[in-house]
Amino acid sequence: MKHFINTDEVEDLVALANEGLVLKKQGVGKKPGEGKVLTCLYLNPSLRTRLSTEIAARKLGMECINLAADSAWKLETRSGIVMDGDAAEHLKEQAEVLGRYSDIIAIRAFPLLKDAQEDYHDDFITRFAKYCDIPLVSLESGSLHPLQGLADLMTIQETKKVARPKIVLTWAPHPRQLPQSVANSFSRTIQQAGFDLTIACPEGMELSEEYTGQATLVHDQEEAFEGADYIYAKNWSSFHDYGRTIQRPDWTVTQEKMSRTNQGRFMHCLPVRRNVVVSDDVLDSEASLVGQQAENRIYAAQAVLKNLLSQ
Repeated sequence: MKHFINTDEVEDLVALANEGLVLKKQGVGKKPGEGKVLTCLYLNPSLRTRLSTEIAARKLGMECINLAADSAWKLETRSGIVMDGDAAEHLKEQAEVLGRYSDIIAIRAFPLLKDAQEDYHDDFITRFAKYCDIPLVSLESGSLHPLQGLADLMTIQETKKVARPKIVLTWAPHPRQLPQSVANSFSRTIQQAGFDLTIACPEGMELSEEYTGQATLVHDQEEAFEGADYIYAKNWSSFHDYGRTIQRPDWTVTQEKMSRTNQGRFMHCLPVRRNVVVSDDVLDSEASLVGQQAENRIYAAQAVLKNLLSQ
C-alpha cells in the first residue's frame, strides 16, 4: 500500500480493520512513528477527521502538523497555465516541498458539486500524490472518504451478532447540498469486506454504479428496513443529475421505522442534523453506534499510518 486514497489499494481490507481493532484493545507497543512527521492539509472544515488523525499519529509517536488552506499561498492547480493571476504558488512545488518536509501527507479536499467528472477524478489529491513522492492519505475527496469507510467496517466487525448481517445504507434528508463521498466509501468498503448491502433512496438519488457494485437498490425505505441489522443513514446529492438536492422529510429515520428492523443498530458518520436526518429517540437510544464509529476513526487512522510507515 503506497497510498491510502481509496480502499482498492488495500490488499486485505478485513485484516486492516481487524488490525485497527487490535490497536484499540492492546495499544501500539513500540512506537514506529518516532521522529516521523505527518503533515495534514485541510482545504475544508474538519473536527472528527482532524482530531482523530492527529491523535492516531501521536499514539504512533509521530509529530502532526495541521495546515489550513487559507494559511498558505493561494494555489494554482492547473497544468500549463500562465500564472499571472492571484495564485502565487503551483501545486507541483507545494507538493514537492511538503514531501521533503514530511514522512506522510494527508489531505482533505471536498468536491464543488458542479461537475461529476472533475470531482470524481480527485485531481488535487491524485496530483499531490504524484508530486510529493511520499505516502499520501485521503481525509476525504470528491468521491470517497476511505478512513470513514474503514472505521465503519471496524464498527460492524466488533458489534455484529451474525456472520452476514443485513446492512442497509439509506438516503436521509438534509437542508444543504452534500457530496456522495461517505456513501460511496461505505458501499465500496462493506462489499469489499464480503457483506451484502441494500441501498435505499428516493428515485433520482441513486449513487454512481461505480460504487454501488452488486448492492440491492430499493426506493421504498420501509421495505429496506425490514429485518435489517444495521441502518446507516446519510444524505447525498444526486449523482446522475449532479449536485441536485431534494427535500423529503418522509425519509427521516424514526423509531417507528427502526421497529421494522431486527433490533437494528443505527449508524451515521457525524455531524448529524437531529430531527432532520434522524429523530432524537433513535440517536439517543442504545441502538445508536455513532459514538463508537467516531472513536474508531482514531484506530482506523492508526492502522493506516502504521502500515504506511512500514513501507
